[in-house]
Amino acid sequence: MNAISNAEAQSVPAPADAAVGPGNASAPPRLPPRAYAIAFAGIARREALRFVNQRGRFLAALVRPLVWLFIFAAGFRAVLGLSITPPYNTYVLYEVYVTPGLVAMIQLFNGMQSSLSMVYDRETGAMRTLLVSPLPRWFLLLSKLVAGVFVSIIQAAVFLAIAWLWDIRPPLLGYLAVVPALVLSGLMLGALGLLLSSAIRQLENFAGVMNFVIFPMFFASSALYPLWRMNEGSPLLRDICALNPFTYAVELIRFALYLQVDWLSLGVVMGCLVLFFGLAVRLYDPARGGPRRKEG
Repeated sequence: MNAISNAEAQSVPAPADAAVGPGNASAPPRLPPRAYAIAFAGIARREALRFVNQRGRFLAALVRPLVWLFIFAAGFRAVLGLSITPPYNTYVLYEVYVTPGLVAMIQLFNGMQSSLSMVYDRETGAMRTLLVSPLPRWFLLLSKLVAGVFVSIIQAAVFLAIAWLWDIRPPLLGYLAVVPALVLSGLMLGALGLLLSSAIRQLENFAGVMNFVIFPMFFASSALYPLWRMNEGSPLLRDICALNPFTYAVELIRFALYLQVDWLSLGVVMGCLVLFFGLAVRLYDPARGGPRRKEG
C-alpha cells in the first residue's frame, strides 16, 4: 500500500507555484510588444479625446502667454533693456527674450493640468483599473507623460505661429531644432506634476498646490529676466532662480530655437526628469491606484 501511495504521489503533477519556484512565483508575465503598443495607443487616444473635448483648456493655455506677449512685453519694452545675452548675437526686444519662457510656461501649465486629471482619475477609480494591468507601472505612467507632452507641443507650435505674426522670428530651422528640447522639457515638467499628484489625494487640494508651484517656478526663473539682471537687484534671488529646474527648461528651449545647445541646461533637465519620474513610479501603488501606504 505504501508503495502504491508513493507511486500515485509521484504521478500527481506539481502545483504551478512549486514548478515555478519560490523565487519566480511573483514574476510578472512577459507580454508581447503588441500589448505595449495597444496600451500606449489607448492612453494616447484618451488624452487626445480629452484635449479635443476640452477646447477651453486649449484656449486658456494660449491666453496666458499671449497676454504676457502682447501686453506686458509691449509695456516693459521701454523699461527693460537687454544687452547682448547668449544665444542672441545682437540686442533683442523684450518680447523676443520672453518668448521661450512663455513656451515653457505653456508646458508647465499643461504638465500640471495633465497631472490634475490623474487626481481626478484616482477619485473616479479609473486609475486603479489602469495601474492593476499586467503592464509595467513605469510604462503606463510614461505613456501618460508622452501623450501629455504631445498635446503641449501642439499648443506651443500654435503660440510660436502667433508670435511669428508678431514679428518674433527665430531661424526657420530653429522651429525643428526646438522639438527635442520641447520633448525633454515637457517630460520633465510633466514628471514633476506626476510626482505631485502621487502625494495628493483630493482634487481640490491639488488645484491649490498647482498655484503654489506654478507661479513661484515661473517668476523665480529666467523666463522673464536674465539671471545677470536679477543678480544686480538681488544675488539671493539669482541663486534661487539658478536652483529652479524651470530655469533650465527655459534656457534649453531658448538655445534650441536659435540652433544652439546649452549643455548645462540639457544635463539638468535630463537629470531632473529621471529623478522626478523615478520618484513618481516609486510612489504610485497599483494596488491602490495611488500613492503607497506607509508601512509600520
